[in-house]
Amino acid sequence: MKMKWPALLGVLIGAGLAIGLIASNDVGKIADLIVSAGWGLLLVIGLRIPQTAASAVGWRILVDQQGPGFPVYFLLRWIREGVNALLPVAGVGGDLVRARLLTLRGISLKTAAAASAVDLSLEMASQIVFSMIGVAVLVFLQPNVSATGFIVGVIIFGAVTAISFMVAQRHGLFHHIERLLVKISAREGWEGLGDITGLNRAVIAIYHDPQRLWTSGAWHLASWIFGVFEIWAALHILGIQVSLAEALVIESLGQAVRGLGFAIPGALGVQEGGFVLVCSIFGIPAEQALALSLVRRIRDLAHGVPALFVWHRIEGRQFASRSAAAQAPKDST
Repeated sequence: MKMKWPALLGVLIGAGLAIGLIASNDVGKIADLIVSAGWGLLLVIGLRIPQTAASAVGWRILVDQQGPGFPVYFLLRWIREGVNALLPVAGVGGDLVRARLLTLRGISLKTAAAASAVDLSLEMASQIVFSMIGVAVLVFLQPNVSATGFIVGVIIFGAVTAISFMVAQRHGLFHHIERLLVKISAREGWEGLGDITGLNRAVIAIYHDPQRLWTSGAWHLASWIFGVFEIWAALHILGIQVSLAEALVIESLGQAVRGLGFAIPGALGVQEGGFVLVCSIFGIPAEQALALSLVRRIRDLAHGVPALFVWHRIEGRQFASRSAAAQAPKDST
């Protein structure tokens, strides 16, 4: 995959922020904390699985038709997370990948794309709810905390973004995207996009089924809540004793700040800054907060690298099948 200059710029900015934060603190102490985590890292890595599973269930509900079973949705969700975490795709490339891979399992392109788009919206909306829960718990635990105003501002920004995206979808956003893709398909001769006709209707049909929306959203909220146990475990293996309520605040508000870095691959630097800010509320030093962020980076690598390898294998087999099919008529002559 060739990295274009906006993505490269995002990587450079994010890496600069992350390196600057780490270098301005005790690097040796941060390294010692990571080393001291030892085999506990495996627990943190394993606790990512329930989150992926819950999100996969939420996505599958939106497809709402006969098709592949849950293991396929789990696999494709896992690949999606690997792509978004490790590749310069601004946090949405994984959704294009999972929609395409779902079509290889017999789901039409318009259905796969519509379900993935609405699923992304519900994931954003459920994160806002999760962050609001975090603010409520924070106010209960620390009513006079000075960072509340900034954090509430971040959540409001995220809420406006999520709501605007969902409203645009309901009022024909994908009608324009569909027309553009059909024109490109006709001009370039891309047969694979021929199945995109009806994308806008498929999106609106999902929004007209509130039961599916609420159920899918509930599963995404459950996924965010499962993340509390992961962050709690990560803090404990670093020797930081916190309650589950404090872990909920750190995870929910840390994710809210991380969302500001959606345009930077992997939210480099933004995630680190978010953890430093939120952890400081509970008196957790910057070195420990940065070690926590690096533990999460290690988790992303542990899941993302094999996910990208599996994606490569799937695409390789698909390419080989197409090549064999194209070669067959020549061999028969």
